[in-house]
Amino acid sequence: MFKFLLLSTVMVLAPFAKADTAEDTTKAKPTMPSIMIKKLDGTPVNIQDYGKTGKIMVLSFWATWCTPCIKELNNVLDLYDDWKKKYGLEVVAISMDDARTVSKVSPTVNALGWPYLILLDENKDLARAMNVNNPPQTILLDQSGHIVYVHNGYTEGSELELEEKIKALVKP
Repeated sequence: MFKFLLLSTVMVLAPFAKADTAEDTTKAKPTMPSIMIKKLDGTPVNIQDYGKTGKIMVLSFWATWCTPCIKELNNVLDLYDDWKKKYGLEVVAISMDDARTVSKVSPTVNALGWPYLILLDENKDLARAMNVNNPPQTILLDQSGHIVYVHNGYTEGSELELEEKIKALVKP
């Protein structure tokens, strides 16, 4: 009777077991889309180029009116120098401020002393393409430019969870 139950259980559950097939291991990992946005000085850049640096990249969608965004980027700032040394990464803060509030971006960045590369997505073309509806949203790119982690919102300590994801990308 036991053998019958065991065999029945295996037969029922077998279709739900995940096989490690060639298709599973060769699926293309998502990368950043080819979309033009601007630097603070107005210079156009293709966001896809930031996935081609060979570095780990943290992309943070934020806005001047978003208190959790500013809290997150300030808390990352406390760890940023250490992260740059340990992991060789770069943080890119992508402002979602529109035409009404974009003039506040530069004064906010200067007042907070953020050393990050600041990009402007005024028309929200990149946000739409990345399905970012509300900031903050953090996207982690590996050294090959693949999106390996996406986190929506911010709670105190999320930057430590992010660091764990970053550590996993660094080869010992």
